[in-house]
Amino acid sequence: MQDAIVKAACAIGAGIAMGFGAIGPAIGEGNAVGKALEGMARQPESASLLRTNMILGCAITESTGIYSLVIALLLLFVF
Repeated sequence: MQDAIVKAACAIGAGIAMGFGAIGPAIGEGNAVGKALEGMARQPESASLLRTNMILGCAITESTGIYSLVIALLLLFVF
């Protein structure tokens, strides 16, 4: 009985980890893309520099989501 409770708690924890881990990158990437598009609209000649920096920033932001995926997988398969 106690093993089933631990497994259920791990599954719930993994779900919560992925839920919170997906919110941050989604908000951050949405904000970054929106501001980059504003900058491109105001100064079209700097679009390539803005695009490069935006993609780099989105890749760094997405690492937070990947960390939460690792935590969720650890909760599901290790415990």
